[in-house]
Amino acid sequence: MAKSPSCFMTIAWVVIAAGLLVPVSGASAQTTESKMSGLALSNDEPIQIESDLLKIDEETSKATFTGNVKVVQGETTLQAGEMIVNYTKNGGSVASGAADIEEIELYKKVLIVSGTQTATADAGNFNMANEILVLTGEKVVLTDADNVFIGCKLTVQMKTGQAKLDSCGRRVMIQLDPKSRPKQ
Repeated sequence: MAKSPSCFMTIAWVVIAAGLLVPVSGASAQTTESKMSGLALSNDEPIQIESDLLKIDEETSKATFTGNVKVVQGETTLQAGEMIVNYTKNGGSVASGAADIEEIELYKKVLIVSGTQTATADAGNFNMANEILVLTGEKVVLTDADNVFIGCKLTVQMKTGQAKLDSCGRRVMIQLDPKSRPKQ
């Protein structure tokens, strides 16, 4: 099945929307993991991409969006200074929509917003073949209303829904607001 940038946006939203992360016990105390449920790749909403410049290089199979990159799909918005889409031609070009996306690279301050949820990082990478999303930076921050999660690397295995927030030699910080818990 061909994967498109809209898959990335759905996945990026899922990282934020998946809920609260819970600390791992034992020796891995500086890593936070969670099992995220309900992950699905979806192509059912239109996607709009804006940037100051788009360069498509058919020889290297790359589409590079630079300067104020903004990607919108439904309620989700992604912003970055640069986004590189690596693709296979599959008998056509990326401009014609006949290319399969292999990987999306994000650089120069990444921001993902949907509803009350936000993720910020210095860079990001989504490997479409392995369905792995990684956000990295000096400070990777996830927020959901008043709940805050801070680390330096967030890895989400989309096939299994497993997510991990690493501390990179420091400590993972989580601030939870008890009022944000679902009412039962």
